[in-house]
Amino acid sequence: MEAPAQGLLEAEPLRGRDEDAVASADFSSMLSDEEREELKAELVQLEDEITTLRQVLSAKERHLIEIKQKLGMNLMNEIKQNFSKSWHDMQTTTAYKKTHETLSHAGQKATAAFSNVGTAISKKFGDMRNSPTFKSFEERVETTVTSLKTKVGGPNPGGGSFEEVLSSTAHASAQSSAGAPRREEEELQC
Repeated sequence: MEAPAQGLLEAEPLRGRDEDAVASADFSSMLSDEEREELKAELVQLEDEITTLRQVLSAKERHLIEIKQKLGMNLMNEIKQNFSKSWHDMQTTTAYKKTHETLSHAGQKATAAFSNVGTAISKKFGDMRNSPTFKSFEERVETTVTSLKTKVGGPNPGGGSFEEVLSSTAHASAQSSAGAPRREEEELQC
């Protein structure tokens, strides 16, 4: 730490309590009448200059608004321009560029991973379809469909489409279920 400054001037700025002491001090008794008059004149001049500057600023702001209206610039356009500029400024930052590169790289890896998963699933389904268990299941389904064809509609030379087989099976089921209640009624009457 530095040793406190010696002499009349201190090296550190005024603190809050020091400022309060200076503000509450009454220097008017130390001023001569001539100095007091000069300070009052300077005070009036400063207040007049501040008033003039406020009026000039107000006039310039009105003129600015008029020019913007003539150019078709409104608040919404200004907001859009500010947003565009801010977005551009943000995109040019190093942090944004690094984040963009990282996310882009992560996206590429994720795409590759999903592609690999899709390929693996397709391969697994292909392997499963070629397995003896699936072949056996497929043959059973074919046999069942063929037997349904022959029972329901008789042998079909073209073999029929899957939709035709389903339709004929549904039709046969509907006929057999429609006839079933009558048989039960007949049996009940006997």
